[in-house]
Amino acid sequence: MRFLFAAVVLLPVCCHAAKPLPLSTTFKGEAKFHDMARKAVTQQWGQLPTSERMVKIAMELEGIPYSSYTLEIDNHVESPSVNFQGLDCWTFFETCLGFSRMLDTPQTSYQPQDLLEQIEWTRYRNGKCHGNYLDRIHYLAEWYVDNKKRGNIADLTRSFPNTRMHNRCQEMSILWKSYRYLKHNPDLRTQMAKQESRLTKMPVYMIPKDKVSNMEHQLQNGDIIGIASAHDGGYCSHVGIIVKDKQGKSRFMHASSNHKKVIIDSTISGYLNQYKKHAGILVARPK
Repeated sequence: MRFLFAAVVLLPVCCHAAKPLPLSTTFKGEAKFHDMARKAVTQQWGQLPTSERMVKIAMELEGIPYSSYTLEIDNHVESPSVNFQGLDCWTFFETCLGFSRMLDTPQTSYQPQDLLEQIEWTRYRNGKCHGNYLDRIHYLAEWYVDNKKRGNIADLTRSFPNTRMHNRCQEMSILWKSYRYLKHNPDLRTQMAKQESRLTKMPVYMIPKDKVSNMEHQLQNGDIIGIASAHDGGYCSHVGIIVKDKQGKSRFMHASSNHKKVIIDSTISGYLNQYKKHAGILVARPK
């Protein structure tokens, strides 16, 4: 599943008023969650630096099957959600970050709602979901902008040699049949197209892939890496996190559609060079 960039003003939309979705819909894999939460409490992960905490959580997710469109959970009602049974690239990095943030609040035990609250805080514009599909940040580089503004991350992209991207954003309005909410709510499609028109004009920067090998040693565990696309559709096509190996190399960990599971891949520069469609990276560091 590909992810894009937007910096937009939320437009009015016809909202399907409905009661909140049940936990059975919004939270999959409670047994895995509770197992990880018990381990985090016992081993005191909450006392680790955020970077190390992110990796601890990521390693618990290694091998979970890849599942596309895991954010599309209902025909009408938008809601924070978690799925430990299947992850796509967005929900992999987001679960690592949300679980890590959850541990900032020391508790003797954690419940699904604790994690859902953290997901809501980072997934939705200004940290709040009102049940509206357009509450959600659908584009990765907008996620960087919104979460940087609220102090959740540091956007490091322009700390390294960079260049402005000039992609045209149009994927979601063109491929609306692939998105459950857009398919069942025609009124959303026009507004999504308007958002994409605005975001196409926004300044977005990347570190070109021929510059990454010289800077990747400066990346840290848990850094969130957006994969910049060489093609129109959106600014970013993929996302994962950095895991430093024993030799100190910056490996790319992600939910891979090719490998059909969460894996620790090659170095980030090596990963980029495997695909012509990859133009470079965006870098965010959790705070």
